[in-house]
Amino acid sequence: MTARQSAGTLLYRRTGPVTEVLLGHMGGPFWARKDARAWSLPKGEYQPDQEEPEAAARREFTEELGLPPPAGDWVPLGSVRQTGGKVVTVWAVEGDLDPGLVVPGTFEMEWPPRSGRLQRFPELDRVAWWGLDQARDRIVARQQVFLDRLVELLAGG
Repeated sequence: MTARQSAGTLLYRRTGPVTEVLLGHMGGPFWARKDARAWSLPKGEYQPDQEEPEAAARREFTEELGLPPPAGDWVPLGSVRQTGGKVVTVWAVEGDLDPGLVVPGTFEMEWPPRSGRLQRFPELDRVAWWGLDQARDRIVARQQVFLDRLVELLAGG
């Protein structure tokens, strides 16, 4: 069995000496009361035989945030296997956006469990810019490597 594939974007901006990254808090009832390790970069699944990973990252950016992907250089940050086995491939791109303009995509799930009722939830219930240190405390643990790779990239390494 082939691992599920996901592609995403690590949007960053430099405000003076500070680098900030855009993260979204995962929506739905499981994440509602969590902050630490409940934030993610905009990403989503794709079928490798039907779509190129970078195209999927751009599509998912729009689907998750309701805004077009930023122009600029898309620099690959590689891939990582998440705890559940999904392989996430990410690109860094410098840009800016106003989190207040985000119109998140939604998903449907049975809630409460075993109730037979389907409810719709936002994929991301809020979006914010975080300094790298703050982002490390919030981002899903297996995505921290992308923050490290961004730091290396910006340092010229």
